[in-house]
Amino acid sequence: MLRRAVLQTFRQGLAQSFFKRNAVSLSETTVTHQTVETSDEGGEKFVSTQKTGDESGNTVIVAPPEFRFMYPEFLPDPAMETRNRLKEKLERMDMLQRRSVIEIPEFYTGSVMAVTVSDANSPNKFARFVGICIQRGGSGLRAWFILRNVVEKQGVEILYEMYCPLIQKIEVLRLERRLDESLLYLRDALPEYSTFPLDMEPERRLNNLVVPINPLKVKLRPRPWLERWERQNLQGVEDLNLPQRFYDKAEKVAKPWEKYDLMLHYRKTIPAEEQEKIFAEVQSQLQQQELKRKMRRRRGSDNEQ
Repeated sequence: MLRRAVLQTFRQGLAQSFFKRNAVSLSETTVTHQTVETSDEGGEKFVSTQKTGDESGNTVIVAPPEFRFMYPEFLPDPAMETRNRLKEKLERMDMLQRRSVIEIPEFYTGSVMAVTVSDANSPNKFARFVGICIQRGGSGLRAWFILRNVVEKQGVEILYEMYCPLIQKIEVLRLERRLDESLLYLRDALPEYSTFPLDMEPERRLNNLVVPINPLKVKLRPRPWLERWERQNLQGVEDLNLPQRFYDKAEKVAKPWEKYDLMLHYRKTIPAEEQEKIFAEVQSQLQQQELKRKMRRRRGSDNEQ
């Protein structure tokens, strides 16, 4: 019993010292700001820090609401049986430390990206792959995304772990969103919807304040398919032209009541109050990292001139 108590005390002291070393000190001055999203001279998006004072006079940082779309991996897994508050906090610290080494830009499902990883078998020890993001998921250090491209008439998909130390560079060549959150149906679509040149250059955006939504609707090849796409209520697919019996079966297995199930929705999401606390915890460091990168870019452009 004494050994267990000593071990528990040691773990608590280790965790507290780790937090003190990595935690961001907050200003004690009470300041009130509104969420302001502007662009600098280079046309890059910038979200200002938002601070409000509560009734007790303490400073409370409020992160912009769009953070839950820009950084969904900072939100923990909503499954309560697997949650651990200490583990989640330590993971967020590791994620911020990793982001200080490599830039992980904003991207969404449907964005065209390029990822460079270390490859010991490659002649130059690096491998670069270009593709469209068809799915992203995971939370914390287990966050991942899938890129798809058609190379020499063969569909190629690579799953990348976002915080893997082998990743050297992540580029967003075309920032956009699609009508669906998952584009796995591109596996059964015509190849031209998943074909991108491997030497594709980044596209410059005219308006950096709004992420465009691509209304493109793809055409699927004839059956058989990998999944029952007619049962998934897809918005980015053209009419499937199936016999009526397929739609009748889809209607029988559908669960239209789930969108009204409040408890099911609660169990699958993180409460808004907890989201605000998490993003307020990481916002200041994310903003500082973004400002440092912009300063390095400007210095590099000045040196070239």
